[in-house]
Amino acid sequence: MRAQPKASHYVGGSYLESQTGTPFDSFYPATGEVIARVHTADDAVIEAAISAARTGQEIWAAMPPAERGRILRKAADILREKNRELSVLETLDTGKPLQETLIADAASGADCLEYYGGLAATLTGEHIDLGGSFAYTKREPLGICFGIGAWNYPIQIACWKAAPALVCGNAMIFKPSEVTPLSALKFAEALTEAGLPDGVYNVIQGFGDVGAKMVAHPDIAKVSLTGSVPTGAKVASLAGEHLKKTTLELGGKSPLIIFDDADVENAISAAINANFYSTGQICSNGTRVFVHKAIKEQFLSRLAERTSSAVLGDPLDEATNIGPLVSRQQFDKVLSYMQIGQDEGARLVCGGGSAQVDSFPEGYFVQPTVFADVRDNMRIAREEIFGPVLSVLDFGDEDEVVARANDTEFGLAAGVFTKDIQRAHRVIGKLEAGTCWINTYNLTPIEMPFGGYKKSGIGRENGHAAIEYYSQIKSIYVEMDGVEAAF
Repeated sequence: MRAQPKASHYVGGSYLESQTGTPFDSFYPATGEVIARVHTADDAVIEAAISAARTGQEIWAAMPPAERGRILRKAADILREKNRELSVLETLDTGKPLQETLIADAASGADCLEYYGGLAATLTGEHIDLGGSFAYTKREPLGICFGIGAWNYPIQIACWKAAPALVCGNAMIFKPSEVTPLSALKFAEALTEAGLPDGVYNVIQGFGDVGAKMVAHPDIAKVSLTGSVPTGAKVASLAGEHLKKTTLELGGKSPLIIFDDADVENAISAAINANFYSTGQICSNGTRVFVHKAIKEQFLSRLAERTSSAVLGDPLDEATNIGPLVSRQQFDKVLSYMQIGQDEGARLVCGGGSAQVDSFPEGYFVQPTVFADVRDNMRIAREEIFGPVLSVLDFGDEDEVVARANDTEFGLAAGVFTKDIQRAHRVIGKLEAGTCWINTYNLTPIEMPFGGYKKSGIGRENGHAAIEYYSQIKSIYVEMDGVEAAF
């Protein structure tokens, strides 16, 4: 098996194997090949991770913040040095094209570590002058944080959760998705190489039962999940039962609104990025593309023309634009929605089924698909598909499109294309979404907070905002005079 790790888990600064954990396989989605076999964390592994994190966190929190920052920045350098190796591993585990993973996965994770490493020494408290007496605040860690990853951006998500948690002085135990278990282990290696004390970052494998044990564990202070809305609801319920702090980055059905004065080529580029990048497996994707009636047919014609030039093929070939879906389950789900769209009466512009790729007959490839004349009540316009399925809905009025864009239980993201800058800001101000773009889509620099409204999540990742979700404020009042009492 070409990607077999040394052992399934990484605990206390070294690899650890389960003695009684259930084995499961990681598959290369382009071929169905088993590339690794790991075991779920048994109770002994879970307790070892908790114990290691408890010990490591005390050491880590006592270190000067500037030193913590240096270690995170060193880890960023290591990820960049090993970017190609990590990108190949990510491609094998997810099926995403190497063209993408070289720039969007470990590289993005390194940016995150570098950013928070730079913030470390600035995480100070506040002095409050009370006229003689005074108060001050300290920002303190929460303790042990538990991170739950998703399968679409495994190492990026691991870094997005670890960097703000660690810079605040916490320890983290991270459970990657069981679909993509591998790159988080390599990230743990990099942190150890960078000088992170043993136990501060641990990786354990498993399914939902392992996650549930961790969320309920009394030593876990904080839970951070990236996943679907149903999974988020379960985690939030269990965390709430135990009064755990949570950050939930969940799904979406985001609107991308294209007005008649937009630069059509740029808008089409954004629609392609918002639906076909990573084979459509991105939570913030703008899958409801609202196009003004005046330019709708022009938009559709050019979109179909450009989509026809997409290169489906070997994910390890850097010329490939679109790889396979991550799993058989996702493949079947996406194909079912393609059929649902046709059954509901949407006009199929291009795609609509599985794709045959030479030399990869067992791969989970589907055609990039565009539907037009989509109505708001169609399932393809209301339910998260998580595949390369773009729905075009037409509109004629600003107030109308804003109301329709907001008519969803989700609120992760939104985009607007127009040359009218006042309209752009006005419409963005009315959209019920946590992460928005004007004249672009799906750019997520680490400096910018990321997260959703409504059922798309709780809290924020990235930017200064994430610090609030991985730390707690201690307030101290200092009396500079005597103490009065009633008797």
